[in-house]
Amino acid sequence: MYARRSLRRFLRVIFRADGDSGAVPRENMQRDKVRFDVAVVGGGVVGALTARELKKYALSVAVLEAADDVAAGASKANSGIVHAGFDALPGTLKAKYNVAGNAAMEGVCCELGVPFARCGSLVVARSGEEAGLEALSERGRENGVEGLEIVGRDRLLQLEPHIAQEITAALYAPTGGIVCPYALTIAAMGNAMDNGAQLLCGFEVTGAQKSSDGWRLASADGREVSARIVVNCAGAGAERVAALFGDTFFHIGLRRGEYMLLDKSVGTFARHTVFSLPTKAGKGVLVTPTADGNLLVGPTSVEDGAYSTAVRREAFGEIAQRALAMLADIPFGQVITSFAGERAYSDRHDFILEWGAEGVFHAAGIESPGLTASPAIARDVAAQIAGALGAKGNAAFDPFRRSAHWFRELSREEKNAVIAQDPAYGKIVCRCEEVTLGEILDAMRQNPPARTLDGVKLRTRAGMGRCQSGFCQPAVFNELMREWGMTAEQVTKNGKTSFIIAGGEI
Repeated sequence: MYARRSLRRFLRVIFRADGDSGAVPRENMQRDKVRFDVAVVGGGVVGALTARELKKYALSVAVLEAADDVAAGASKANSGIVHAGFDALPGTLKAKYNVAGNAAMEGVCCELGVPFARCGSLVVARSGEEAGLEALSERGRENGVEGLEIVGRDRLLQLEPHIAQEITAALYAPTGGIVCPYALTIAAMGNAMDNGAQLLCGFEVTGAQKSSDGWRLASADGREVSARIVVNCAGAGAERVAALFGDTFFHIGLRRGEYMLLDKSVGTFARHTVFSLPTKAGKGVLVTPTADGNLLVGPTSVEDGAYSTAVRREAFGEIAQRALAMLADIPFGQVITSFAGERAYSDRHDFILEWGAEGVFHAAGIESPGLTASPAIARDVAAQIAGALGAKGNAAFDPFRRSAHWFRELSREEKNAVIAQDPAYGKIVCRCEEVTLGEILDAMRQNPPARTLDGVKLRTRAGMGRCQSGFCQPAVFNELMREWGMTAEQVTKNGKTSFIIAGGEI
């Protein structure tokens, strides 16, 4: 984990005058044309980390996000697993970037103050399935994964006391880990913005026109951005965005994964990420601790013709049946919420990382292990873009960002010193997660600023506890109104028309 900064540095950062946020409100752009060296389309984990890596070079960078906040798609609704790298076929981009991303993840999280733990993973098997474990182990060794070991039931029970009776062996991968995916995305985007990148939310790219020195990109609301190079990191929308540039050489499919999240009181029920043997449909249902202390079970695998994050009623039974075949007595009575995310996969069933039309680079089809691979993908994509533009390094780049949860990590004495300077840190707003008013105000004032209830939730965890915002939502609602000068009718759950009060109109 990252080293704790001194209290003096904390106080200096907390109470300094705010600088340029890096966010460009749409009302300030109107129909103005803004020119950048690079425009990154998509504010998911790959887009955010790519923007951050690009700022390590002397380049002007804009991130164009269709939603009203970053981490709005798959990057806020996935398993949060840092895969070891034994599943991907040798020689594929998935295999290459999985192992490289796994190696890079801990350092990136350290710089960005993001929760990360190398808890290890287990692929479990029943009698007669041992050959599948051997095949995965051999594949992992070919991919360069270190420390792989096939363990019998006695050793397995030491690793996971709740292992199901039918399980006889497992492939143990100690390099597997867990990370908070939306925290990583938000922190990476914030660090990019702190270093000068611009974030344009609500900018759904609907038009692209070639110019003498790059591309002009238009949004549905009349804004326009010019860039010398465009990087397509649009996730589920990557195929549509590619077609705007005349690139039709790949197809994106959608596969929905549904999850159940259990309370922190049972967060240590599983010590590792536990998988069953993978199938053609994917890695299947898993049981894992999360980086924030919950227990996560899922996902399902539902082929979708259109984007949907609805959770089917039958999903609960499907998840429970498959999970209980791996671990016995999972305390499903402690489920506090369910959610679903769409995974965008390519018709190649591998990552697409290549140039298309002149000045357009596609980073598409980044399905699992895309989260794991994202730091390595971003590093290599940025290097290619910088090389194409002949960009020099940015000596002023600062890779460090204060943890979003810095206050709760302080000692009692340090907390009291902070509260003495700013009483807002002494007022608890979210009782379940013990989130203070000071932290909520931080979320609305640092990059990228939270402007919605979900935006505050993803940055602070206010509303993520057992009561699922039943207590704290009114207080957060009122703070959003005060901070942004909104009326009650303008506050939204996650942007656009998700108004809390029916009939609201921006």
